[in-house]
Amino acid sequence: MVPDPRRRVRLYHATDCTLCARAIEVVSDLQEELGFDLELVDIGGDPVLEEQYRAEIPVVDVDGHRSFTYFVDADALRDRLAG
Repeated sequence: MVPDPRRRVRLYHATDCTLCARAIEVVSDLQEELGFDLELVDIGGDPVLEEQYRAEIPVVDVDGHRSFTYFVDADALRDRLAG
């Protein structure tokens, strides 16, 4: 069995968060360009996720490792995904 070469990006966000909206835009644009798997996780209503992420959203994990909080720089994410 051949391992899946695609990178996995998970973005934790909340409704009415302007930083989150911008991060989703940046990450979605790069997904179209680079073809990685993207999961958007709305933390609203989940007490565990709220406690873990509310103070730092948006939070972006790449392959299970926290990579960005508050802002996502497109070039830095592109570099992270290339590595």
